[in-house]
Amino acid sequence: MGPAAPQPTLNYLRQTLAGIDPSNAPRLAGEERLIGIAAPINRALGGGLACGALHELAPAAPLHLGAACGLGLALAARASGDRRQVLWIATDFAAGEGGGPYGPGLDLFGLASARLLMLRVLKPVDVLWAMEEALRCRALACVIAELTGDGCVADLIATRRLALAAREGISAQNSGFGLLIRHRTTSMPSAAATRWEIAPSLSRPDAIGERTGGMGRARFDLSLRKNRRGPSGRWIIEWDHHEHAFQPAVSVAVAAAAFDRPDRAPSVRAG
Repeated sequence: MGPAAPQPTLNYLRQTLAGIDPSNAPRLAGEERLIGIAAPINRALGGGLACGALHELAPAAPLHLGAACGLGLALAARASGDRRQVLWIATDFAAGEGGGPYGPGLDLFGLASARLLMLRVLKPVDVLWAMEEALRCRALACVIAELTGDGCVADLIATRRLALAAREGISAQNSGFGLLIRHRTTSMPSAAATRWEIAPSLSRPDAIGERTGGMGRARFDLSLRKNRRGPSGRWIIEWDHHEHAFQPAVSVAVAAAAFDRPDRAPSVRAG
């Protein structure tokens, strides 16, 4: 083995690789099916959230857990269409900490409560085992797993197993679409294709709401912290529960792909 390349050479190579458009890179097996969000986000993701992959959601602050769960349910509604079922896995403790989905609210939100299956287990490790098995099930359009705290049991090895199960699931004609909700953000390494921090955003009342003082569509303030296929960024989007679709509300900023460390990536205005 020859001597290691000098640091300037390594930096040059990293910059060269960062200049390649990640959206043109070949996709991994099973990632051809995408879940669209909103146009500016889809561009950063290379078309949308990839199926056959694991994605992580976490609240930007503990009181924003409801927003993180709401985004997960909206993505599940996008993935499931009008037929296939969604599985939500959590420990009894997690359900006690954060509550659970409310049936009539789900129906109005865009995900029929009859298509949501709830699985309660005793320990966090059971959550991971159940999610790994469920990602291979053809009857499920989306698998959501919820872990309290930073979900330390979902380390790099565990998330690699989940990512591989998702890829195997889509190769068996399943969506292989996995969402892991951590109750708190973490700096632990993960094999997830994307990692998101979610907060609620002030909604704009619709025509009826303006007359009655009610609320408008649900809005989410999304920060993309990890993106295997390109830049990170921040956007504010709203969920149209009638059309089962996201709409961009505000584009805040997108960070170019960093050649060595994420905190060295410059931010630019999003289109």
